[in-house]
Amino acid sequence: MRLPFSKIIFQPAVLALFFLGFASGLPLALTSSTLTAWYTEAGVSLIGIGFLTLIGQPYIYKFIWAPLMDRYIPPFLGRRRGWLLITQLALIIGIMLMACFNPKTEPNVLALFALLVAFLSASQDTTSCAVLVETPNEHQKGLASAVYISGYRAAVIISGALALIMAQNIGWHLTYIIMGSLMLVGVITTFLMPEPQVQVSEAKPSFYEYVVLPFIEFFKRKGTKASLLLILLIILYKLGDAFALSLNTTFLLRALHFSLTDVGVANKGIGMVSSIAGGIIGGLLMVRLNLFRGLIIFGLFQAVSNLAFMWLAHIGHNYTGMLFAVFAENFCGGLSNTGFTVLLMTLCNKQYSATQYALFSAFASLGRVYVGPIAAVMIDHWGWMWFYFATFVISLPGIALLPFVKTHLKA
Repeated sequence: MRLPFSKIIFQPAVLALFFLGFASGLPLALTSSTLTAWYTEAGVSLIGIGFLTLIGQPYIYKFIWAPLMDRYIPPFLGRRRGWLLITQLALIIGIMLMACFNPKTEPNVLALFALLVAFLSASQDTTSCAVLVETPNEHQKGLASAVYISGYRAAVIISGALALIMAQNIGWHLTYIIMGSLMLVGVITTFLMPEPQVQVSEAKPSFYEYVVLPFIEFFKRKGTKASLLLILLIILYKLGDAFALSLNTTFLLRALHFSLTDVGVANKGIGMVSSIAGGIIGGLLMVRLNLFRGLIIFGLFQAVSNLAFMWLAHIGHNYTGMLFAVFAENFCGGLSNTGFTVLLMTLCNKQYSATQYALFSAFASLGRVYVGPIAAVMIDHWGWMWFYFATFVISLPGIALLPFVKTHLKA
């Protein structure tokens, strides 16, 4: 029996996921697109900006320390809430330390502190995604994913769009201080939310049980061939989107000569509304669609949305065209992120949710982190228009792989 949408989405545990998603999404833009805008305005070269994507490497390697967050319980608030509080308080300090430096005079030091913030953010993600896996029941997964992703994308819009507007008016340093203070939303949520009720053995697990077993368990549960195909799907499904967004801020600011406020207003207004709408609509559709059909439909929408930026590169500086491209990318991104998150949730065993989700999301982050330098070279040789067409083509193999793993997609 399917539960009404209202009974799912208005449960306190599900609503808390929105604010957890917000706290998880806030640091992301501050170490990626917003940081890219800061370096772009400082006059750093395109290749140098491309290498900034490597700051996101902790999102790939977080599975290394994720078992520790499954294994060890802080002496306050419980296993999940305790780690959330530790990482959130550290993030407030880290983001405010970034405000103390300038990419014109201290680019390497600023990048180093951005790497620290990325490490703390990846650690927070590990725990908040474990909460996402452990909180909803089977009827809640689709909408719970949509609620979490909506909070996440709302935060990315604020730290990646509103931050640009603020930077043009009050400067980058004060902007980063204000963004750091917004992490208090996560701290308050952590204190108010309940600790997920997951049965954990009282016995002290061995290193093998908490580090090795979560990986082996997935391969045993799905089989070696299916497991490898599913991992390949996780890597490829969002790869085209990762290429398209890797240097998108530099494209709008440097290639099309939009101002920080132009880009910020477009992302804050059109971007926020369309991304949340896409996430919620995706969640509603996931209640009715099976996971296989949802991933195919949402993936096609995401691939086609990249062509909007190809068209924008062709017509040049056009504010209406930019609004359309931003709308298309954010709306379709909201759809595909919801389905993709449900996929990762479905693949996890709740006993090892932090470790397994960290592993799966690490594979998903490979594209977002490592494509920046490659994208810069592609743009240098092909130009922006053909680069965005290439991102459309890169999106297709992930969709084409879905029929080969159809029997393993359950939601």
